[in-house]
Amino acid sequence: MTGRVVAVSTSPVHGFSKSTQGEIALVEGVGVAGDAHAGPTVQHRSRVAVDPSQPNLRQVHLIHEELFGDLGAAGYEVASGQLGENITTGDVDLLALPVGTRLHIGSEAVVTVTGLRNPCQQINDFRSGLLKRLVHADGEGSVVRLAGVMGIVSRGGSVVPGDVIEVELPSAPHFPLTRV
Repeated sequence: MTGRVVAVSTSPVHGFSKSTQGEIALVEGVGVAGDAHAGPTVQHRSRVAVDPSQPNLRQVHLIHEELFGDLGAAGYEVASGQLGENITTGDVDLLALPVGTRLHIGSEAVVTVTGLRNPCQQINDFRSGLLKRLVHADGEGSVVRLAGVMGIVSRGGSVVPGDVIEVELPSAPHFPLTRV
């Protein structure tokens, strides 16, 4: 399976949305150079408050651009970077990937998928009612999370819009993504 990078975004401050860029640099074991969430240990403020020594399984946030079309059809205009993602992808079913999938991005970078993003109330502050679109129960009562996936940088490199994304599945058995 192959896909593509649609946009790249970063922010040096702990805000909600990130600014789109022409290029980002992924740093092995750290995340996106200059991004507030980069670091080998957890950087999300709520998680730092609980245990700042936890490993950072959320170094890179990826969202599929197809989500923006679905949200637009529901009346929510959202653009790349506005939901806090670092990499907006196209043509990759991110939510269906198993834990440990390696995403080879461009000629150098590799991101290993660790789990699903668990969105918080800040999404409603961005667009009222949006959280219910991104986290809801399906017909069987299971929680569905649509706000993208998180990963760690397994090999650093530059990432630019238009880069090819090659999907490398882990060895079986495959385990479904859960929130991280």
